[in-house]
Amino acid sequence: MSNSTLNTAPKSGKPTQFRWAIFATMFFLLAVNLMDRITLSIGMPYIKDEFHLSPTMQGLILSSFFWSYALLQVPGGWLLDRYGPRKVITGALFGWGFFQAIIGLASGGLSLILARIGLGAMEAPVSPSGAKLSSTWLTQSERGRGAVIMDSGSPLGVAIGGIIVAHLIVVLDSWRVTFVVVGLFTMVLGFFAWRILRDRPTQHPKVSQQEIDYIAAGNVEGSSTDSSSAPTKGLGISWFTMIAIMLGRASWGMVYWGLLTWGPSYLAQAQGLQLASIGNSTFLIFIMGTAGCLFSGFFADYLVKRGVSHNVALKSLLSVSGLVGLGVLYALATVKNPNLAVGLLSVAAFFMMFGSLYWSFPAILAPKDRVGMVGGLMNMANSCAGILVPILVGVILQLTGSFESVLVYFAICAGCYTLGTLCINFNKLPVKSGQLSFQK
Repeated sequence: MSNSTLNTAPKSGKPTQFRWAIFATMFFLLAVNLMDRITLSIGMPYIKDEFHLSPTMQGLILSSFFWSYALLQVPGGWLLDRYGPRKVITGALFGWGFFQAIIGLASGGLSLILARIGLGAMEAPVSPSGAKLSSTWLTQSERGRGAVIMDSGSPLGVAIGGIIVAHLIVVLDSWRVTFVVVGLFTMVLGFFAWRILRDRPTQHPKVSQQEIDYIAAGNVEGSSTDSSSAPTKGLGISWFTMIAIMLGRASWGMVYWGLLTWGPSYLAQAQGLQLASIGNSTFLIFIMGTAGCLFSGFFADYLVKRGVSHNVALKSLLSVSGLVGLGVLYALATVKNPNLAVGLLSVAAFFMMFGSLYWSFPAILAPKDRVGMVGGLMNMANSCAGILVPILVGVILQLTGSFESVLVYFAICAGCYTLGTLCINFNKLPVKSGQLSFQK
């Protein structure tokens, strides 16, 4: 059966907008994805006492998720290009839900590490799948918004997940049962994803022909590379741009994953907050991150409609993101007031989450048959930061005994994120007003 015959939506009347339901689904799945990751960080104050874990061992456990996550980014991107997001995402949900649940059966540090490695392996293709869906479901002019709508699920998942997990541990009086409950919930979502997602608009029965035509017309400028029957050689973008993207994303990841994995411990140890207060503070910090994420995408579109070039709009927003993050994190190193600390972390989260715009780059810069690979490489750099930063923070804490040096390190990483962003090549092709199109 051809792809066109799979679509049974009405061919007349008002065009559907089902592409945004696809990205709302990805938003929700990314929220659950990050909720599952934050679970261990929230539970660590209990887990470290039960298993007598040193700061360095805690860092290794928090890092272990990213060992397999980073290693499988490029293979995960290949799977997406080969088999499509629908199959890959569905399988990933069942897999990571299983490993999340068995963390509740851990008997010590080693078993926690093994379960987290499995969790990382199963979650590896999820974020690049959003870039892959963006290349087939959105027009060039919608990919900035698509990127931030999808990626805003990450800080929201941390925000809501922090409260849910903290209160589940308190109500159930068991971090173990909490992991099992969260894991089973994730596995159920696999059925939900299979029902909603499709690899292309022509495959979904709820998408009208008008919407299909609209998406196709909005991608005409990129058709020269995508229409060729010959496979793309290499990545389809320059290695200078790819390395700049990876440097910027990795530096951003040092800050993001550092705050996500060690943030609850910072609030507990350096600011003296109790578990319920940590959950509430985490919610405030990352809900501000969600707001910053959405603001950046919609404001970038607004600037373009006002005549600002995409090169200037994107680099300006991302540079402001890094520079504000640098200043706030450096200032935070000397703060001893818990309320002020949470307030400054909220400001840092708002601006640093402008980095979600990075997820528009694979679909914008790469040919369609290389979007998964480019997204995988970008997220591999981010994941390598996730590997290193929990360990580095643990070592810094063990050597210095305080979080001041940690926060200064995060400020330096924010500066490197700005530098990497400024090195990305955004040579723009002539396009219609309001459309995103960049030189391949």
